[in-house]
Amino acid sequence: MDLSIIVPVYNVEEYVRPCLESIFKQDLDDSRFEVIIVNDGSTDRSMEMIADIIQAHSNITVINQENLSLSVARNNGIAVAKGEYIIMPDSDDLLTENSLSILLDKALETKADIVEANYLIMNNQEIDELSNGRIEQPNMLFRNMTSLESLNELKACYVWNKLFRRSFIIDNHLSFIPGIRFQDIPFTHECYLKATKCIKTNLILNVYRKGHCSASAPNSFNMEKAHDLCTAIAATWELTKSEGITPEARKAIIKSLLGTYYNLIYRLLKYINKVTDRVNMLRFLYTLAPDLRFSNNIKQRIGNWLSRKAPRQYLAILSVRWKK
Repeated sequence: MDLSIIVPVYNVEEYVRPCLESIFKQDLDDSRFEVIIVNDGSTDRSMEMIADIIQAHSNITVINQENLSLSVARNNGIAVAKGEYIIMPDSDDLLTENSLSILLDKALETKADIVEANYLIMNNQEIDELSNGRIEQPNMLFRNMTSLESLNELKACYVWNKLFRRSFIIDNHLSFIPGIRFQDIPFTHECYLKATKCIKTNLILNVYRKGHCSASAPNSFNMEKAHDLCTAIAATWELTKSEGITPEARKAIIKSLLGTYYNLIYRLLKYINKVTDRVNMLRFLYTLAPDLRFSNNIKQRIGNWLSRKAPRQYLAILSVRWKK
């Protein structure tokens, strides 16, 4: 079998049907792929909304589990997958019509560990307006990339716009940290660190649905999500100490992680109201990763010292600076 499509589902009754419908608009015969739906303890009508689609296709498998998190759902889907390649679309997003077949054929031809595609971000109204039309694709380009090149260009740690060779995931014991949000961050970094051959294309594979509650939605940020983001940052930092890592790869991960670190600080300042909570969360991060350091320049080195010795003042300084 060429492809396993793993779709975790949790309380997405408004969006899951369009997602499943988009999977079966990919110019792929059902014999070439399987769909693994992992119902992560949904309490709404999500599974009812797609019951007829499940009934109509013999290549769909449903795994029902208690609510254990997106990361566990993905891990459980990977554990039973049979395809040469795996893709993990979010159940509230869409695949663009007939894009996956192109991406899959390229993956099978090249045997790349990771094939990364482009995506669009749209709100519900913009997605609804697509119902009678198709996404216009660019003149497609494919770039062969090394692991280091991929790490240096890494901007968004999403897994849903990538095909992963299943044997690459299994052989390298790659998995998502159970029970946390932002699990894409350490997973994506580790994948690119360990990959041998990567391909990147401007082909638009996904339509990311914005404007509703999700793990990455800034306006839904709270202390629980801050805790998970700290955990993801600390796990990614641990990769910089991997056996055999090159100085160049370590530098690339730290550079990428710096943006995630500042994203955490920004969200703490913007969405966490209590100063004490902000300070405690920063201290929690350094408990998880006591040797976390950004030291490319004097500004970063001063920030390292302040954030540990005077976190309240450090956060206040950044709050004033970012308001300018």
